Amino acid sequence: MHRVRPPQHPNMKNLGEVLIRPWSNMPKNSLMSLLAALVVIVGLSSFSSTQSGPAQQTPPADQKQDQNIPDAPSAVQPPKPAPEPEAAPPEAAPQDQAQPSPETTEPPAQEAPPESSSNPTEKPPINIQTVPEGHATKENQGAREQLFTLTTRVDQVLVPVTVKDDSGRLVNGLLAKDFDVLENGKKKKLNFFTSDPFALSTAVIVDLGMKDVDVQRVAHTFPALEGVFSQFDELAIYSYSNVVSQQANWQALNQKLTNTFTALAEAGGRNNGPPVTSGPIGPQGPMINNMPADPGAPIVFTPGRESHVMNDAILKAALDLAKRDRTRRKVIFILSDGREYRSDASYRDVLRVLLSNNIMVYAIGVGGSAIPVYNKVEKLHLPRFGYSDILPKYASATGGEVVNGLTRTAIEDAYARLIGDARNQYTLGYITTEPPVGAYRSIEVLVDRPSCRRSSIRPCVDVTARDGYYPLPPAR
Repeated sequence: MHRVRPPQHPNMKNLGEVLIRPWSNMPKNSLMSLLAALVVIVGLSSFSSTQSGPAQQTPPADQKQDQNIPDAPSAVQPPKPAPEPEAAPPEAAPQDQAQPSPETTEPPAQEAPPESSSNPTEKPPINIQTVPEGHATKENQGAREQLFTLTTRVDQVLVPVTVKDDSGRLVNGLLAKDFDVLENGKKKKLNFFTSDPFALSTAVIVDLGMKDVDVQRVAHTFPALEGVFSQFDELAIYSYSNVVSQQANWQALNQKLTNTFTALAEAGGRNNGPPVTSGPIGPQGPMINNMPADPGAPIVFTPGRESHVMNDAILKAALDLAKRDRTRRKVIFILSDGREYRSDASYRDVLRVLLSNNIMVYAIGVGGSAIPVYNKVEKLHLPRFGYSDILPKYASATGGEVVNGLTRTAIEDAYARLIGDARNQYTLGYITTEPPVGAYRSIEVLVDRPSCRRSSIRPCVDVTARDGYYPLPPAR
Protein backbone atom coordinates (compact mmCIF):
# COMPACT_ATOMS: atom_id res chain seq x y z
CA MET A 1 0.00 0.00 0.00
CA HIS A 2 1.56 3.25 -1.13
CA ARG A 3 0.91 6.49 0.63
CA VAL A 4 0.47 9.63 -1.40
CA ARG A 5 2.44 12.53 -0.06
CA PRO A 6 0.56 15.82 -0.04
CA PRO A 7 1.96 18.46 -2.35
CA GLN A 8 4.44 20.71 -0.70
CA HIS A 9 4.20 24.44 -0.77
CA PRO A 10 6.71 26.02 -3.17
CA ASN A 11 8.25 28.07 -0.38
CA MET A 12 8.90 25.06 1.88
CA LYS A 13 12.56 24.76 0.76
CA ASN A 14 13.29 28.45 1.36
CA LEU A 15 11.53 28.19 4.69
CA GLY A 16 13.89 25.41 5.77
CA GLU A 17 16.86 27.49 4.87
CA VAL A 18 15.52 30.40 6.88
CA LEU A 19 14.93 28.19 9.95
CA ILE A 20 18.57 27.05 9.84
CA ARG A 21 19.87 30.57 10.28
CA PRO A 22 20.97 31.52 13.71
CA TRP A 23 18.28 33.32 15.62
CA SER A 24 20.73 35.89 16.93
CA ASN A 25 21.62 37.06 13.38
CA MET A 26 17.99 37.20 12.18
CA PRO A 27 16.61 40.75 11.76
CA LYS A 28 13.41 41.73 13.52
CA ASN A 29 11.50 42.23 10.30
CA SER A 30 12.48 38.75 9.11
CA LEU A 31 11.24 37.23 12.39
CA MET A 32 7.81 38.81 11.93
CA SER A 33 7.72 37.58 8.33
CA LEU A 34 8.52 34.08 9.54
CA LEU A 35 5.63 34.09 11.96
CA ALA A 36 3.28 35.29 9.26
CA ALA A 37 4.50 32.51 6.95
CA LEU A 38 3.87 29.89 9.65
CA VAL A 39 0.31 31.08 10.00
CA VAL A 40 -0.23 30.82 6.25
CA ILE A 41 1.24 27.30 6.14
CA VAL A 42 -0.96 26.08 9.03
CA GLY A 43 -4.04 27.51 7.32
CA LEU A 44 -3.17 25.82 4.04
CA SER A 45 -2.59 22.48 5.75
CA SER A 46 -6.00 22.68 7.49
CA PHE A 47 -7.68 23.61 4.22
CA SER A 48 -6.01 20.68 2.44
CA SER A 49 -7.04 18.13 5.08
CA THR A 50 -10.57 19.47 5.05
CA GLN A 51 -10.88 19.10 1.29
CA SER A 52 -9.48 15.53 1.32
CA GLY A 53 -11.64 14.29 4.30
CA PRO A 54 -15.42 13.86 4.56
CA ALA A 55 -17.71 16.81 4.08
CA GLN A 56 -17.81 19.03 7.10
CA GLN A 57 -21.19 19.43 8.70
CA THR A 58 -22.56 22.89 8.70
CA PRO A 59 -23.08 24.10 12.27
CA PRO A 60 -26.59 25.13 13.16
CA ALA A 61 -27.50 28.74 12.75
CA ASP A 62 -28.36 29.23 16.39
CA GLN A 63 -24.95 27.89 17.58
CA LYS A 64 -22.75 30.76 18.75
CA GLN A 65 -19.05 30.88 17.89
CA ASP A 66 -16.70 30.26 20.77
CA GLN A 67 -15.25 33.66 21.66
CA ASN A 68 -12.49 32.20 23.85
CA ILE A 69 -10.24 31.34 20.85
CA PRO A 70 -7.76 34.24 20.29
CA ASP A 71 -7.20 35.73 16.87
CA ALA A 72 -4.08 34.91 14.93
CA PRO A 73 -1.08 37.18 15.58
CA SER A 74 -0.86 40.14 13.30
CA ALA A 75 2.25 41.97 12.15
CA VAL A 76 0.44 45.28 12.16
CA GLN A 77 -1.10 45.39 15.67
CA PRO A 78 -0.64 43.36 18.82
CA PRO A 79 -3.15 40.57 19.54
CA LYS A 80 -6.32 41.47 21.44
CA PRO A 81 -6.63 40.17 24.96
CA ALA A 82 -8.82 37.09 25.38
CA PRO A 83 -12.34 37.95 26.57
CA GLU A 84 -13.37 37.01 30.07
CA PRO A 85 -15.42 33.80 30.30
CA GLU A 86 -19.19 34.28 30.54
CA ALA A 87 -20.70 33.76 33.94
CA ALA A 88 -22.71 30.56 34.45
CA PRO A 89 -26.47 31.07 34.21
CA PRO A 90 -28.02 31.57 37.63
CA GLU A 91 -30.10 28.78 39.15
CA ALA A 92 -33.87 28.95 38.79
CA ALA A 93 -35.27 31.15 41.47
CA PRO A 94 -38.46 30.33 43.32
CA GLN A 95 -41.70 31.50 41.78
CA ASP A 96 -42.32 34.06 44.50
CA GLN A 97 -38.94 35.79 43.82
CA ALA A 98 -38.38 37.88 40.68
CA GLN A 99 -35.28 36.85 38.70
CA PRO A 100 -33.57 39.78 36.87
CA SER A 101 -32.61 38.96 33.31
CA PRO A 102 -29.32 40.28 31.78
CA GLU A 103 -29.48 42.99 29.17
CA THR A 104 -27.86 40.80 26.50
CA THR A 105 -30.52 38.09 26.82
CA GLU A 106 -33.07 38.18 24.06
CA PRO A 107 -36.66 38.56 25.25
CA PRO A 108 -38.81 35.41 24.92
CA ALA A 109 -41.17 35.09 22.02
CA GLN A 110 -44.53 36.55 22.74
CA GLU A 111 -47.40 34.04 22.94
CA ALA A 112 -50.60 34.50 21.05
CA PRO A 113 -52.88 36.92 22.86
CA PRO A 114 -55.84 35.33 24.65
CA GLU A 115 -59.32 35.60 23.29
CA SER A 116 -61.07 38.85 23.97
CA SER A 117 -63.24 38.88 27.08
CA SER A 118 -65.14 41.46 29.03
CA ASN A 119 -62.52 41.51 31.77
CA PRO A 120 -59.00 41.10 30.29
CA THR A 121 -57.41 40.64 33.72
CA GLU A 122 -59.44 37.46 34.51
CA LYS A 123 -59.16 34.10 32.77
CA PRO A 124 -62.24 32.79 30.98
CA PRO A 125 -64.26 30.36 33.17
CA ILE A 126 -64.01 26.60 32.57
CA ASN A 127 -67.28 24.74 32.10
CA ILE A 128 -67.01 21.63 34.29
CA GLN A 129 -69.84 19.10 34.48
CA THR A 130 -69.89 16.74 37.44
CA VAL A 131 -71.47 13.34 36.85
CA PRO A 132 -71.87 10.35 39.22
CA GLU A 133 -68.77 8.21 39.59
CA GLY A 134 -68.57 5.53 36.92
CA HIS A 135 -71.25 7.09 34.68
CA ALA A 136 -71.26 9.07 31.45
CA THR A 137 -72.46 12.59 30.79
CA LYS A 138 -76.06 13.42 30.06
CA GLU A 139 -75.49 13.38 26.30
CA ASN A 140 -74.56 9.66 26.40
CA GLN A 141 -76.94 8.77 29.20
CA GLY A 142 -78.69 5.43 28.78
CA ALA A 143 -81.48 3.65 30.56
CA ARG A 144 -79.34 2.44 33.48
CA GLU A 145 -77.82 5.90 34.05
CA GLN A 146 -81.25 7.47 33.87
CA LEU A 147 -82.44 4.90 36.37
CA PHE A 148 -79.72 5.98 38.78
CA THR A 149 -80.91 9.58 38.53
CA LEU A 150 -84.51 8.63 39.13
CA THR A 151 -83.86 6.45 42.15
CA THR A 152 -82.26 9.33 44.01
CA ARG A 153 -85.72 10.85 44.38
CA VAL A 154 -87.68 9.86 47.44
CA ASP A 155 -91.00 9.90 45.57
CA GLN A 156 -89.75 7.81 42.62
CA VAL A 157 -91.01 4.21 42.60
CA LEU A 158 -89.51 1.52 40.33
CA VAL A 159 -91.31 -1.74 39.59
CA PRO A 160 -89.59 -4.63 37.74
CA VAL A 161 -92.20 -6.68 35.84
CA THR A 162 -92.01 -10.10 34.19
CA VAL A 163 -94.55 -10.86 31.45
CA LYS A 164 -95.00 -14.42 30.14
CA ASP A 165 -97.44 -16.04 27.76
CA ASP A 166 -99.53 -19.16 28.33
CA SER A 167 -96.60 -21.44 27.56
CA GLY A 168 -94.31 -19.76 30.11
CA ARG A 169 -92.11 -17.87 27.63
CA LEU A 170 -91.18 -14.22 28.07
CA VAL A 171 -93.28 -11.73 26.10
CA ASN A 172 -91.08 -9.18 24.34
CA GLY A 173 -91.88 -6.03 22.40
CA LEU A 174 -94.29 -4.40 24.84
CA LEU A 175 -94.35 -0.60 25.09
CA ALA A 176 -95.06 1.78 27.94
CA LYS A 177 -98.60 2.32 26.69
CA ASP A 178 -99.32 -1.40 27.23
CA PHE A 179 -98.85 -1.12 31.01
CA ASP A 180 -101.04 0.32 33.75
CA VAL A 181 -99.77 0.65 37.31
CA LEU A 182 -102.09 1.07 40.29
CA GLU A 183 -100.85 2.15 43.73
CA ASN A 184 -103.40 1.63 46.49
CA GLY A 185 -105.99 1.33 43.71
CA LYS A 186 -105.08 4.66 42.00
CA LYS A 187 -103.66 4.73 38.50
CA LYS A 188 -100.22 6.30 38.15
CA LYS A 189 -98.61 7.98 35.15
CA LEU A 190 -95.35 6.35 34.07
CA ASN A 191 -92.30 8.61 33.79
CA PHE A 192 -89.77 5.82 33.22
CA PHE A 193 -89.85 2.69 31.05
CA THR A 194 -87.18 0.37 29.71
CA SER A 195 -86.89 -3.20 28.50
CA ASP A 196 -83.07 -3.28 28.53
CA PRO A 197 -81.38 -6.15 30.38
CA PHE A 198 -79.70 -5.27 33.65
CA ALA A 199 -76.51 -6.42 35.33
CA LEU A 200 -77.26 -8.42 38.47
CA SER A 201 -76.13 -8.24 42.05
CA THR A 202 -76.99 -11.75 43.24
CA ALA A 203 -76.71 -13.25 46.70
CA VAL A 204 -76.56 -17.04 46.35
CA ILE A 205 -77.77 -18.83 49.49
CA VAL A 206 -77.22 -22.58 49.93
CA ASP A 207 -79.13 -24.53 52.59
CA LEU A 208 -76.76 -27.01 54.23
CA GLY A 209 -79.50 -28.17 56.61
CA MET A 210 -81.19 -30.24 53.90
CA LYS A 211 -80.85 -33.99 53.65
CA ASP A 212 -77.37 -35.04 52.69
CA VAL A 213 -78.57 -36.57 49.43
CA ASP A 214 -80.17 -33.25 48.44
CA VAL A 215 -77.06 -31.27 49.37
CA GLN A 216 -74.94 -33.57 47.20
CA ARG A 217 -77.39 -33.23 44.31
CA VAL A 218 -77.13 -29.45 44.48
CA ALA A 219 -73.34 -29.54 44.82
CA HIS A 220 -72.98 -31.26 41.43
CA THR A 221 -74.81 -28.37 39.73
CA PHE A 222 -72.52 -25.56 40.90
CA PRO A 223 -70.58 -25.38 37.57
CA ALA A 224 -73.90 -24.82 35.75
CA LEU A 225 -74.83 -22.12 38.26
CA GLU A 226 -71.62 -20.23 37.51
CA GLY A 227 -72.29 -20.45 33.79
CA VAL A 228 -75.56 -18.48 33.90
CA PHE A 229 -73.89 -15.31 35.17
CA SER A 230 -72.07 -12.82 32.95
CA GLN A 231 -68.84 -10.94 33.47
CA PHE A 232 -70.83 -7.81 34.36
CA ASP A 233 -72.64 -9.47 37.29
CA GLU A 234 -71.42 -9.65 40.85
CA LEU A 235 -72.02 -12.43 43.37
CA ALA A 236 -71.80 -13.15 47.07
CA ILE A 237 -72.17 -16.66 48.49
CA TYR A 238 -73.88 -17.55 51.78
CA SER A 239 -74.71 -20.81 53.52
CA TYR A 240 -76.82 -21.63 56.55
CA SER A 241 -78.08 -24.44 58.71
CA ASN A 242 -78.06 -23.66 62.42
CA VAL A 243 -76.14 -20.42 61.76
CA VAL A 244 -75.49 -18.15 58.76
CA SER A 245 -72.03 -17.97 57.17
CA GLN A 246 -70.79 -15.77 54.32
CA GLN A 247 -68.54 -17.88 52.10
CA ALA A 248 -67.50 -15.19 49.58
CA ASN A 249 -67.83 -11.41 49.47
CA TRP A 250 -69.12 -9.38 46.51
CA GLN A 251 -67.04 -9.86 43.38
CA ALA A 252 -67.29 -10.71 39.71
CA LEU A 253 -66.85 -14.23 38.39
CA ASN A 254 -63.26 -15.34 38.93
CA GLN A 255 -61.19 -18.26 40.11
CA LYS A 256 -61.76 -17.33 43.74
CA LEU A 257 -65.52 -17.81 43.39
CA THR A 258 -64.93 -21.12 41.63
CA ASN A 259 -62.77 -22.29 44.52
CA THR A 260 -65.50 -21.22 46.95
CA PHE A 261 -68.11 -23.30 45.12
CA THR A 262 -65.68 -26.24 45.03
CA ALA A 263 -65.11 -26.06 48.78
CA LEU A 264 -68.84 -25.69 49.40
CA ALA A 265 -69.53 -28.84 47.35
CA GLU A 266 -67.58 -30.89 49.88
CA ALA A 267 -69.95 -29.96 52.74
CA GLY A 268 -72.41 -32.55 53.96
CA GLY A 269 -76.07 -32.26 54.80
CA ARG A 270 -78.32 -33.57 57.55
CA ASN A 271 -78.49 -37.31 58.22
CA ASN A 272 -81.85 -38.92 58.88
CA GLY A 273 -82.78 -40.48 62.17
CA PRO A 274 -83.37 -39.39 65.78
CA PRO A 275 -80.51 -37.87 67.78
CA VAL A 276 -78.25 -40.32 69.62
CA THR A 277 -78.28 -39.78 73.41
CA SER A 278 -76.78 -43.02 74.71
CA GLY A 279 -74.90 -46.12 73.65
CA PRO A 280 -71.31 -46.63 72.54
CA ILE A 281 -71.39 -43.61 70.21
CA GLY A 282 -73.46 -41.40 72.50
CA PRO A 283 -72.37 -38.03 73.86
CA GLN A 284 -70.97 -39.59 77.02
CA GLY A 285 -68.09 -41.15 75.11
CA PRO A 286 -66.98 -44.77 74.66
CA MET A 287 -68.32 -47.41 77.11
CA ILE A 288 -66.66 -50.54 78.52
CA ASN A 289 -69.05 -52.99 80.26
CA ASN A 290 -71.64 -50.21 80.49
CA MET A 291 -69.07 -48.03 82.25
CA PRO A 292 -67.47 -44.92 80.67
CA ALA A 293 -63.89 -45.47 79.57
CA ASP A 294 -62.96 -42.11 81.07
CA PRO A 295 -64.78 -41.74 84.42
CA GLY A 296 -63.60 -38.16 84.78
CA ALA A 297 -65.20 -37.00 81.53
CA PRO A 298 -68.49 -35.06 81.91
CA ILE A 299 -71.61 -36.87 80.73
CA VAL A 300 -74.06 -34.75 78.75
CA PHE A 301 -77.29 -36.31 77.47
CA THR A 302 -78.84 -33.15 76.00
CA PRO A 303 -79.27 -33.54 72.20
CA GLY A 304 -78.43 -30.64 69.92
CA ARG A 305 -81.36 -28.44 68.88
CA GLU A 306 -81.93 -28.53 65.16
CA SER A 307 -82.44 -25.17 63.43
CA HIS A 308 -83.05 -23.92 59.89
CA VAL A 309 -82.46 -20.18 60.06
CA MET A 310 -83.65 -19.22 56.58
CA ASN A 311 -85.05 -15.86 57.70
CA ASP A 312 -81.72 -14.90 59.22
CA ALA A 313 -79.88 -15.90 56.02
CA ILE A 314 -82.21 -13.87 53.79
CA LEU A 315 -81.97 -10.88 56.13
CA LYS A 316 -78.16 -10.99 56.09
CA ALA A 317 -78.09 -11.10 52.28
CA ALA A 318 -80.74 -8.36 51.97
CA LEU A 319 -78.83 -5.96 54.21
CA ASP A 320 -75.70 -6.49 52.12
CA LEU A 321 -77.62 -6.07 48.86
CA ALA A 322 -79.04 -2.75 50.07
CA LYS A 323 -75.51 -1.31 49.89
CA ARG A 324 -74.87 -2.34 46.26
CA ASP A 325 -75.06 -0.11 43.19
CA ARG A 326 -78.57 1.15 42.48
CA THR A 327 -78.23 0.64 38.74
CA ARG A 328 -78.02 -3.14 39.24
CA ARG A 329 -80.96 -5.47 39.68
CA LYS A 330 -80.81 -6.98 43.16
CA VAL A 331 -81.65 -10.68 43.47
CA ILE A 332 -81.50 -13.31 46.22
CA PHE A 333 -81.14 -16.82 44.78
CA ILE A 334 -81.87 -19.63 47.26
CA LEU A 335 -81.22 -23.37 47.00
CA SER A 336 -83.22 -24.94 49.80
CA ASP A 337 -86.04 -27.27 50.77
CA GLY A 338 -87.92 -24.24 52.10
CA ARG A 339 -87.95 -25.08 55.80
CA GLU A 340 -87.68 -22.25 58.31
CA TYR A 341 -87.20 -22.90 62.02
CA ARG A 342 -85.75 -20.98 64.99
CA SER A 343 -84.60 -17.81 63.21
CA ASP A 344 -84.15 -14.66 65.26
CA ALA A 345 -85.74 -12.55 62.49
CA SER A 346 -89.41 -12.89 61.62
CA TYR A 347 -90.84 -13.22 58.14
CA ARG A 348 -92.54 -9.83 58.37
CA ASP A 349 -89.36 -8.02 59.38
CA VAL A 350 -87.33 -9.64 56.60
CA LEU A 351 -90.02 -8.90 54.01
CA ARG A 352 -90.01 -5.23 54.97
CA VAL A 353 -86.27 -5.01 54.26
CA LEU A 354 -86.74 -6.76 50.91
CA LEU A 355 -89.58 -4.52 49.73
CA SER A 356 -87.89 -1.34 50.96
CA ASN A 357 -84.78 -2.04 48.83
CA ASN A 358 -86.51 -3.52 45.75
CA ILE A 359 -84.94 -6.98 46.20
CA MET A 360 -86.47 -10.01 44.48
CA VAL A 361 -86.28 -13.60 45.76
CA TYR A 362 -85.83 -16.46 43.30
CA ALA A 363 -85.55 -20.00 44.60
CA ILE A 364 -85.20 -23.62 43.59
CA GLY A 365 -87.03 -26.01 45.87
CA VAL A 366 -84.91 -29.11 46.39
CA GLY A 367 -86.14 -32.38 47.88
CA GLY A 368 -89.86 -31.64 47.66
CA SER A 369 -92.48 -34.24 46.99
CA ALA A 370 -94.07 -34.78 43.59
CA ILE A 371 -97.51 -35.30 45.13
CA PRO A 372 -99.54 -32.03 44.70
CA VAL A 373 -101.66 -32.47 47.85
CA TYR A 374 -98.59 -33.19 49.95
CA ASN A 375 -96.93 -30.05 48.62
CA LYS A 376 -99.89 -27.92 49.73
CA VAL A 377 -99.81 -29.43 53.22
CA GLU A 378 -96.05 -28.79 53.52
CA LYS A 379 -96.55 -25.05 52.89
CA LEU A 380 -98.59 -24.64 56.06
CA HIS A 381 -97.29 -22.76 59.06
CA LEU A 382 -97.24 -25.11 62.04
CA PRO A 383 -97.15 -23.34 65.42
CA ARG A 384 -93.87 -23.82 67.32
CA PHE A 385 -92.49 -25.76 64.34
CA GLY A 386 -91.89 -22.89 61.90
CA TYR A 387 -92.68 -23.03 58.19
CA SER A 388 -92.42 -26.23 56.24
CA ASP A 389 -91.89 -24.28 52.99
CA ILE A 390 -91.64 -20.49 53.16
CA LEU A 391 -90.03 -19.95 49.74
CA PRO A 392 -93.31 -19.33 47.84
CA LYS A 393 -94.26 -16.59 50.29
CA TYR A 394 -91.01 -14.70 49.73
CA ALA A 395 -91.10 -15.13 45.94
CA SER A 396 -94.73 -14.06 45.55
CA ALA A 397 -94.36 -10.94 47.69
CA THR A 398 -91.16 -9.71 45.99
CA GLY A 399 -92.00 -10.49 42.36
CA GLY A 400 -89.71 -13.52 42.13
CA GLU A 401 -90.37 -17.15 41.31
CA VAL A 402 -89.88 -20.65 42.73
CA VAL A 403 -89.11 -23.76 40.66
CA ASN A 404 -89.02 -27.24 42.16
CA GLY A 405 -86.03 -29.30 41.04
CA LEU A 406 -86.19 -33.01 41.75
CA THR A 407 -83.28 -34.02 39.52
CA ARG A 408 -79.87 -32.62 38.67
CA THR A 409 -80.96 -31.82 35.10
CA ALA A 410 -84.07 -30.00 36.32
CA ILE A 411 -82.01 -27.89 38.71
CA GLU A 412 -79.54 -26.90 35.99
CA ASP A 413 -82.36 -25.95 33.63
CA ALA A 414 -83.96 -23.87 36.37
CA TYR A 415 -80.73 -21.85 36.78
CA ALA A 416 -80.83 -20.50 33.22
CA ARG A 417 -84.57 -19.89 33.35
CA LEU A 418 -84.72 -17.98 36.64
CA ILE A 419 -81.60 -15.88 36.12
CA GLY A 420 -82.74 -15.06 32.59
CA ASP A 421 -86.14 -13.93 33.90
CA ALA A 422 -84.51 -11.72 36.53
CA ARG A 423 -82.22 -10.07 33.97
CA ASN A 424 -84.75 -9.47 31.17
CA GLN A 425 -87.59 -7.71 32.91
CA TYR A 426 -89.53 -4.58 32.06
CA THR A 427 -88.81 -1.73 34.46
CA LEU A 428 -91.61 0.74 35.13
CA GLY A 429 -91.26 3.98 37.09
CA TYR A 430 -93.66 6.57 38.41
CA ILE A 431 -93.78 9.38 40.96
CA THR A 432 -95.95 8.78 43.99
CA THR A 433 -97.97 11.52 45.67
CA GLU A 434 -97.90 9.81 49.06
CA PRO A 435 -95.71 11.10 51.91
CA PRO A 436 -92.06 9.98 51.82
CA VAL A 437 -92.65 7.81 54.89
CA GLY A 438 -95.66 5.78 55.83
CA ALA A 439 -97.28 2.38 55.83
CA TYR A 440 -97.26 -0.39 53.26
CA ARG A 441 -98.48 0.54 49.76
CA SER A 442 -99.92 -2.06 47.40
CA ILE A 443 -98.99 -2.22 43.71
CA GLU A 444 -100.91 -3.83 40.86
CA VAL A 445 -99.58 -4.03 37.29
CA LEU A 446 -101.95 -4.60 34.35
CA VAL A 447 -100.97 -5.40 30.76
CA ASP A 448 -103.25 -4.53 27.87
CA ARG A 449 -102.79 -6.53 24.66
CA PRO A 450 -105.26 -5.43 21.96
CA SER A 451 -104.79 -8.59 19.91
CA CYS A 452 -105.74 -10.80 22.85
CA ARG A 453 -109.22 -11.44 24.13
CA ARG A 454 -109.10 -11.01 27.88
CA SER A 455 -111.18 -13.35 30.02
CA SER A 456 -111.38 -13.97 33.72
CA ILE A 457 -110.93 -17.73 33.28
CA ARG A 458 -107.75 -17.71 31.15
CA PRO A 459 -105.85 -14.40 31.00
CA CYS A 460 -103.74 -13.60 27.97
CA VAL A 461 -100.47 -13.11 29.83
CA ASP A 462 -99.05 -13.87 33.24
CA VAL A 463 -97.72 -10.72 34.96
CA THR A 464 -95.29 -11.07 37.87
CA ALA A 465 -94.40 -8.05 40.02
CA ARG A 466 -94.03 -7.30 43.68
CA ASP A 467 -97.22 -6.88 45.64
CA GLY A 468 -96.17 -3.55 47.17
CA TYR A 469 -93.42 -1.69 48.95
CA TYR A 470 -92.44 0.19 52.08
CA PRO A 471 -91.18 3.73 51.39
CA LEU A 472 -87.71 4.54 52.61
CA PRO A 473 -87.19 7.76 54.60
CA PRO A 474 -85.18 10.54 52.93
CA ALA A 475 -81.41 10.10 53.12
CA ARG A 476 -79.66 12.53 55.43
